[in-house]
This record gives sequence, structure tokens and C-alpha cells, in this order.
Amino acid sequence: MRLAGRIALVTGGSRGIGSAVVRKLASEGAKVAFNYHSSSEAAGQLVSELELDQREAACWQADVRNGEDAAALVGKVIDKWGKIDILVNNAGVIRDNLLAMMSPEDWNEVIQTNLNSVYHFCHAVTRPMMSARFGRIINMSSVAAHYSNPGQANYAASKGGVEGLTRCLATELARRGITVNAVAPGFIETDMTEAVVNAAGDKIKKAIPCRRLGQPEDVANAVAFLASEEASYITGQTITVDGGLTLGGMAG
Repeated sequence: MRLAGRIALVTGGSRGIGSAVVRKLASEGAKVAFNYHSSSEAAGQLVSELELDQREAACWQADVRNGEDAAALVGKVIDKWGKIDILVNNAGVIRDNLLAMMSPEDWNEVIQTNLNSVYHFCHAVTRPMMSARFGRIINMSSVAAHYSNPGQANYAASKGGVEGLTRCLATELARRGITVNAVAPGFIETDMTEAVVNAAGDKIKKAIPCRRLGQPEDVANAVAFLASEEASYITGQTITVDGGLTLGGMAG
């Protein structure tokens, strides 16, 4: 198993892509902690599922928008298992609307959840990882960071910020044995994207060369690779997982 002996923390790990990442990292041998915001039942079920499969897992409630919560969560993981090797910043929300009608609350919630949380958790794990001279940080971006979609100014801004932070932090930490990368999913079949997918119908699949929506496991596989030793010479990069959506050609 590629991640045997590693300790991982996944934000927003109770459902969707986050839960797939938790399962994948655990299947690769890592001990995995994750936070949830309000989905306590789903979080508890996921921990029970992993424990039945003889995996070690833990979850705690935390508001990723809050720096104190982030630091406390990192502290709990280190207290429980002694270190953090892998951080996956996955927590995210969508609050779509045209900018002219977008409320300050919807702008701020997306920026705080999708971007500020990445700062909070990276800030909290950086010193422990530097002391250990090892770390894998994987930040969840989106194809929206590069390809415009009306109504997603807040989301696109947050994900563009995530990629900029990823590149800068990668240069800061490379000499300490820490890699920092991002994964940019396209249309992935989750609860969060259900409304967008339903509104577009079959048009989305026709625009994707692979002719299907992505599954959370497709993203989790990329995360597990970046967390492994196999990716030790990759840093500051964004891996796009979109079935070819952003290639720019005509999918006949």
C-alpha cells in the first residue's frame, strides 16, 4: 500500500469528493482524519465503515472558515497520531448568481470556505511538516479557475486564488521535502453539482470527450497519486480531472 504509515487530514470529508478521498487514502494504508460542518450522521457512518474494513479513521466537527477551528483540528490529529503527513484541502461551496445580483454574503461565504480555509489549514500544518521535512499538500481547485462560466464569479475567484496559493507555497516548501499541488475537477457527479448538471442535461456530456460525468473516485485517484512517493518530484502543479472537457476542441 502506497500510503502505509502516513497520517492524512481531509477537510470536508463527510460526503461527495471528500468522502471518496477519505476512502481512497485509507485503502492505500493511511490513517485518515477529516472534518465535517453539519453532516454529523454521514461523518459517523463513514468512520464506522472504515473501521469495519480494519482502517483507522477519525472525524471532528470544525468550521473551515475559522482559523482557530483549523488550528485546533490540526492539533487534535497530531495529538492522536503524532504527526500529519498529508493535507487535502477539499472543503468547498457553490453560491452561483450573476455578479450584479450576487449578495455580499454569497461572495464572502464562497471566498471564506473555498480559499480562506486553504490558507488556515496550510498555515496550521506548515510548521509541523517543515520540522518533519516531509509533507504532501493537495488543494482542490476547479476547471472554473481557467474557464469562465456566467454566474460563478465568486467560485472562479476562489479557485483561481487556490491555484496561485498552491504555486507560491510550493516554492516556499520544496527544500523541506514538502510538495504542494492542486487537483482541478470538471463536472463530477456529487450533491453539490447536482443542480448545475440537471439544468444543463445531456449538453454537458456532449461537451466532454469521454462522454460521461466524472465520479468522485476519479478525483480521489489523482489525490492519492499526488500524496504518494510516486509524485515526489511534482510540485506547484494542477492536475485537471475533467474527461477532456477543457481541451478546447470539438467533441464530435
